[in-house]
Amino acid sequence: MCIGIPMQVIEPRGDSALCAYRGQATLIDMMLVGEQVAGTWLLVFLDAAREVISAERAAQIADALEAMRLAMQGETNFDHLFADLVDREPELPEFLRT
Repeated sequence: MCIGIPMQVIEPRGDSALCAYRGQATLIDMMLVGEQVAGTWLLVFLDAAREVISAERAAQIADALEAMRLAMQGETNFDHLFADLVDREPELPEFLRT
C-alpha cells in the first residue's frame, strides 16, 4: 500500500523541489506536476509529487494520517481529527446515487 503525504514546497529546484512534512525536508520529484512556487501544497507518493492540493485538503490528509498513527498506538480518542465527518450522515458519491 502506498500512502500519499501532504508536503509543502520550501524551495523549487526545477524538476525537483525541497518540500517539508512535519518538520522534515525531502527532495521531491516534480516531473508530474511541474515547477511550483514556495508555499504550494502537494500530495506526494514515494518522493514524487502527484497532485497540487489546497492547504485545506493538505490539513485534512495530515489529520487523517495523525489519526492512523494514534490508532496504531492503541489510542481511540481521535474524532477531533475528523471534524468534517463527525455528526453528519454519510453520503453516497454522486455516481452511486442513480
